[in-house]
Amino acid sequence: MKPLVEFCASNVSSYTKPVMEALENDPELDVDVLEYGCLGYCGECYMQPFALVNGDLVQAETADELLEKIKAKLKADEEELEDFPF
Repeated sequence: MKPLVEFCASNVSSYTKPVMEALENDPELDVDVLEYGCLGYCGECYMQPFALVNGDLVQAETADELLEKIKAKLKADEEELEDFPF
């Protein structure tokens, strides 16, 4: 199953559109990127860039920092799965 990164439409229009585009166009990443009307994080949505990465909230002060945090979370999740005994 591919990793999932979810964005709120209101946050995309304010902060995260470049982050979404970067994730969708990164040839090294194989992730599903989705945009929803609302993710239920209205306080965070208004204040700063954020996304849900595999269901976990990831926030940052800037869009560039958010992109780096998302990539770090994706890498950490991948490493965690590698250690999981199937």
